[in-house]
Amino acid sequence: MHWKAMIALALVAQTTALIRFSCTQLTIDRIDPLVNPGLTPSPHLHQIIGGSSFNVTMDPDKDMPAESDCTTCQFLEDSSNYWTAVLFFRARNGTYKRVPITPNAGFDGAEGGMTVYYMQNGLADYQQTSKVTAFQPGFRMIIGDPLTRTAADAQRFRQVTYTCLQDPGTRFPETKNLPNRPCPAGIMANVRFPTCWDGKNLDSYNHMDHMAYPASGTFDSRGPCPSSHPVPVPQLMYETVWDTRQFNDPGDWPEDGSQPFVWSFGDRLGYGSHGDYLFGWKGDALQRTMDTPCYVNCPTLTTQSVADQNKCKIAPSFQEDIDAWLTELPGGAVASKR
Repeated sequence: MHWKAMIALALVAQTTALIRFSCTQLTIDRIDPLVNPGLTPSPHLHQIIGGSSFNVTMDPDKDMPAESDCTTCQFLEDSSNYWTAVLFFRARNGTYKRVPITPNAGFDGAEGGMTVYYMQNGLADYQQTSKVTAFQPGFRMIIGDPLTRTAADAQRFRQVTYTCLQDPGTRFPETKNLPNRPCPAGIMANVRFPTCWDGKNLDSYNHMDHMAYPASGTFDSRGPCPSSHPVPVPQLMYETVWDTRQFNDPGDWPEDGSQPFVWSFGDRLGYGSHGDYLFGWKGDALQRTMDTPCYVNCPTLTTQSVADQNKCKIAPSFQEDIDAWLTELPGGAVASKR
């Protein structure tokens, strides 16, 4: 099913709230305030979106909406920060080229970044009627593990996937590994977070244990939360469209028939994809929106122009060349299938 068809069906059904919005690139940098707080540079490169108060420490008591002069997100109430690793193309001679990000369907003119969703039910559920509790100030989480290298291990993270885009509206099928063939419209990296919170902790030692998947079934099938994590929260989802079209010549791909893309932390298979989140919505804006009948755009939120989103930038904390053909990945990660 294509995105336009999903929107059309949703508009004829009564819904509560599903919001889908663009956040353009804030910076591309080697910092990671969740995994490596205070460390500059961090081991691998990230692409980061959201509020301009982002820094290398991100203290839990930080007032992100008040300290951000701007946000790259479409809704001005959202000064959260969202980030993922960066995708590279590895040539036959062993050099690397950073893959650019192209705007997602419906967000023409956006410079890099991601599309962000907050959902009460699965993406294809047009009713969106489940009651959810919005994240709280100081909340943060991670999904995925950069050390994951097998399909079996990747099943721990149920909805961290890829879509080989036939055109900008393609959404299915999804795979756990990077596509093994050229994708005509690029590769979409999908990151969906767990939806059950323990109701007490805003974080945990590994930034994951305060969250859980449904006890049975799935989020899409409206499975119940486990007793250890009884509070349903919105499903947070990222879509990043990596513009791999310039690298689609099979003559440039590895001679052994494998695919040529590698994450900035060295993963050549794709199983280590991961995403990080720091909540930074203003006041009760997210909860009010989740409680309001709307789909994609909501009357509770203030929308800024794409041009204004694109203006919001911060300088990288660590200066290095990331745009030329590189002899090694930034930080020196070794491209590996293990």
